Amino acid sequence: MDPGLIDKVRALAADQAGPFYVYDTARIAERCHAFTSIPYADKSIHFASMANSTPAFLQVVREHGLKIFVNSPGHLALSQELGFTGHDVIYTASAMDAGQMRQVKQAGALLNLDSTGQLETWWRLFPDEPVGIRCNIGDLVEPRSTRGGYFLGKESRLGLTLSEIEGLFGSPRIAGLHLYVGTDLLDLGYFQECYTQLARLARNFPALWFIDFGGGFGLPRSADPAFPLERYGRYVTELMTRLSDELGRQVRLILEPGRIIGGEAGYFVCRVTDVKQRNGSQLIGVNGSSVQFPRPLFYPDDAYHPVTLLGHNGQAPDTAERLSSIYGCSTYSRDFFSRDVPLPRVQIDDLLVFGHAGSYCATAFTHFLGFPRPAEFFI
Repeated sequence: MDPGLIDKVRALAADQAGPFYVYDTARIAERCHAFTSIPYADKSIHFASMANSTPAFLQVVREHGLKIFVNSPGHLALSQELGFTGHDVIYTASAMDAGQMRQVKQAGALLNLDSTGQLETWWRLFPDEPVGIRCNIGDLVEPRSTRGGYFLGKESRLGLTLSEIEGLFGSPRIAGLHLYVGTDLLDLGYFQECYTQLARLARNFPALWFIDFGGGFGLPRSADPAFPLERYGRYVTELMTRLSDELGRQVRLILEPGRIIGGEAGYFVCRVTDVKQRNGSQLIGVNGSSVQFPRPLFYPDDAYHPVTLLGHNGQAPDTAERLSSIYGCSTYSRDFFSRDVPLPRVQIDDLLVFGHAGSYCATAFTHFLGFPRPAEFFI
């Protein structure tokens, strides 16, 4: 952690009785700029609100040029409260009812539908209104299982199949194609393979004016290289330029980055309240619960959140490391933050800071177990 950030965390912790989140706004802005700097001119970058729906976070990304992607009526209403209007908002969901479709239409948001049945409902309600479709191109690529399972292919519930897409070829009521490759991906090659196939399908829709390549951009673990955003930007610019030239009209590029925007910019801070030294390892109890920092609870086998130990009163911790498991202040058997991570010997009142906590953490808070929502600070 940056020394300046550590000082700010300590200052905040001195006034906080419970756990809290801290966000480095400069780092969020830097990641927003990396996407808005993609060379292709006709582009629209929409932050995926399910990654972090804290209003202050959404205001930061809006101030730095991003629009918003939502998949629920609640987040649609939130986006409107924050000043996102019309096509600033992309709405993509599944199993929508007619009431939700009317809400999206009234908001003027750009909509991608998930099935032929959804299309029938939409066109019954709004016969002349073009719409986007979510595409399952699993028959054109070899699908990969990513975090959360398959998002393409026969194992995925999402999107129109290839035969259903082909049945719509030539329709003037298809405004765009939407794709979601997977989640937390670092392999540029898989994006390229899938994007190429979607661009080929786009040639069959005479009124198509946008391609929405979704998100799924991953964050590296300690030994992984970062996602190659500059190379990605060059590739997608070349692809969209070529497609627009072939179609004889400008096609808009839409992207929906989520976790990559603020994941590394967020930190969860808690205080050590109990320590048990056992058989050369240590069990560390903290003043928070996994329901307040839920990503390790949702992904117990592979959630990666590096831990920094800050000794209390500014003292440097003992450097001798031992395997440590960090648990929350409830009796729930799965109330763990980390298991078997190497840490120095800790003391009561030390601070533990979990990194990669800016996405799918505060926004995933649950009232289960009865603990309060942690405070969030933007610095």
